[in-house]
Amino acid sequence: MAAYVLAEMEITDPKKYDDYRRQVLATLEKHGGRFLVRGGRSEGLEGGWQPSRLVVLEFPSYEKALAWYRSPEYTPLAALRQEASRGGRLCVVEGV
Repeated sequence: MAAYVLAEMEITDPKKYDDYRRQVLATLEKHGGRFLVRGGRSEGLEGGWQPSRLVVLEFPSYEKALAWYRSPEYTPLAALRQEASRGGRLCVVEGV
């Protein structure tokens, strides 16, 4: 069953974030992941939610999603993403 990583954050250092963006795709592909949503226009519809940036990743399985997030290739990129943003929240969810 597919799994999705959902991320919300506000970019505070676009230059650092561009460095992250250039490197992250290779780590996703290694674990069978792909982008479904990568930023873009958004509008909160209920609950006062006004996200600055949303990202949705799809993986073949929950285990593959966790393997990507915990991988030695992605760990330093996660630190770079955290340095380039604030308010970052990520979760993984199993779905169809």
